[in-house]
Amino acid sequence: MSVTKRDIVIAVTEKQLNMTQEAVNKIVNAVIEELVDQLSKGNRVEIRGFGNFEIQKRKSRIGRNPNKPQETVVIPERNVVKFKTGKQLQENITKLKV
Repeated sequence: MSVTKRDIVIAVTEKQLNMTQEAVNKIVNAVIEELVDQLSKGNRVEIRGFGNFEIQKRKSRIGRNPNKPQETVVIPERNVVKFKTGKQLQENITKLKV
């Protein structure tokens, strides 16, 4: 099952009886914007119990086109976001039966 930002806004609104969906939506958007802003600056973001986001540099490497395996392609160096789960989230995931 996939959960959207709208699903999160509705769930939080139901838990917070004194807030409107519009107010919760603004808060969720502000949090996401701040995460993006901090990561864009190269900062590490830590949310206790949930996890850590950080920028990691992937080295340049050689790849192959699956349709033409004899041809090699240079995949350039790039930055990616790495996520490491926090202790509480990891415990909940471990208990999960998929």
